[in-house]
Amino acid sequence: MAGSNHSHDVAHHEAAHADHGSTKSYLIGFALSVVLTLASFGVVMSGAVPHDLMMPGIVVFGVAQLVVQLVCFLHMGTSPAQRGNLAIMLFTVLILAIVVVGSLWVLHNMNENMMHPLPRMMPVE
Repeated sequence: MAGSNHSHDVAHHEAAHADHGSTKSYLIGFALSVVLTLASFGVVMSGAVPHDLMMPGIVVFGVAQLVVQLVCFLHMGTSPAQRGNLAIMLFTVLILAIVVVGSLWVLHNMNENMMHPLPRMMPVE
């Protein structure tokens, strides 16, 4: 019976540490985050990127950094232990997208349908 408790404790200990990353994954995540931050900074400060492409470049690097941090630091993945967290995160992203896109749509329609001020009349002489 004592062996049974020991094996249960070992299994519980291993399961508890399975969700944590290794030092290597943290260092890789940190290095990638620094590189992506410097790349975003370089897009703006270098002057080599045309002005029209700056915002899309920053967005691409920002989304890449978000993915790196979710995988390396928050350990999001498709493993059975992480599927619940991944589903919750995806649902949250869906709700945020609906709120943001819906708000932009409503504001755009309000602007289009708003009564614009009448043009100024010429003074009568």
